Amino acid sequence: MQKILHTPEGVRDIYSRECEQKLSLQNRLHAVIKSYGYRDIETPTFEFFDVFSKEIGTIPSRELYKFFDREGNTLVLRPDFTPAVARAASKYFLNDNMAVRLTYLGQAFINHSSYQGRLKETTQIGGELIGEDSVDADAEIIALAVRMMQASGLKEFQITVGHAGFFHALAQEAGFDAQVVTELKELVTSRNTFGVDKLISEQPVDERLRKSFTALTGLFGTEEILQRAQSLTDNAQALQAVGRLREIWEMLKLYGVEQYVSFDLGMLSRYMYYTGIIFRGYTYGTGDAVIKGGRYDGLLSYFGKDAPAVGLVIVVDQLMSALTRQKAAPGISRNRCMILYEKQHSDEAIRRASDLRAGGSEVELLRITAERTREDCLEYARAEDCRNVISL
Repeated sequence: MQKILHTPEGVRDIYSRECEQKLSLQNRLHAVIKSYGYRDIETPTFEFFDVFSKEIGTIPSRELYKFFDREGNTLVLRPDFTPAVARAASKYFLNDNMAVRLTYLGQAFINHSSYQGRLKETTQIGGELIGEDSVDADAEIIALAVRMMQASGLKEFQITVGHAGFFHALAQEAGFDAQVVTELKELVTSRNTFGVDKLISEQPVDERLRKSFTALTGLFGTEEILQRAQSLTDNAQALQAVGRLREIWEMLKLYGVEQYVSFDLGMLSRYMYYTGIIFRGYTYGTGDAVIKGGRYDGLLSYFGKDAPAVGLVIVVDQLMSALTRQKAAPGISRNRCMILYEKQHSDEAIRRASDLRAGGSEVELLRITAERTREDCLEYARAEDCRNVISL
């Protein structure tokens, strides 16, 4: 039988220093989100297919890893934590009038096309604030996103905020069918102004509405962009979305994070369950967003509880990639020791290792043999960047 040493496409081994750095980063991020009062939750790695179905608005079925249980039920590896946490929250929480704050950490799986070159298994950490529909909740989640980015070690980053309601209000006013809406979203997302203008010109809409859609591809910037968005329409729902962003901006000033926030009314998401704010966080060193999130007030109703919610998620692998390229990868523990010993000193080696471990040190015992000399052990210690070596 041929030995299999490589991994399948889209997944990879993480080991040694990189693995320690990733764990250190996860601990930093978890500490920040816990400081905001979020409680830990674990959901299963696989769920029933219906939790991530088309009706709920998650990723396309073709990008799910699907399999069957003994009873013939279709199961999927989770591609996204939010629907799973929403399901769990609907079952175990929401029995009173209090908001619920939940945080998670684990693996997510998306079967991307091979040409995209992205990981199919990623580590994600995030939080969901469920049962609260206020501007306060939106601002808290965005402020939390900023604080987590700062805690990771990033110095330069930007959180861009949009609102799903602005686009959908205009699309509803125009009376577009689902196919036109889908095509229009793709064009707006890709900043294809010419394509948007061409598509809209083929639809029976008035001139002002046409200009509103065409403007979406360039409707991004600082808070002044909200005034421009407001001038483009008299649609009550669209104006309400802009007003919400204004209120959030004022609250972000109270958090002291406004310098990290900008707006983009053309921001749209492939996840159809978003109903309010949408945001993404970018930094240099990676083309994809390292943090993203938004409001999803209708999602929990699919699981039997009608409750508003807003949340965020960090793709740890993307963030690690950016930090590494910026030469800002997390430090790892230096409180590490190696004890080199010969057989006759086993008792002393074990005693000293136990004492050091009790004091919080990481201690590796290396027994010297004929095949593994003292010089070999010292070379290994240097290669592992271990500066505390005890030789017995």
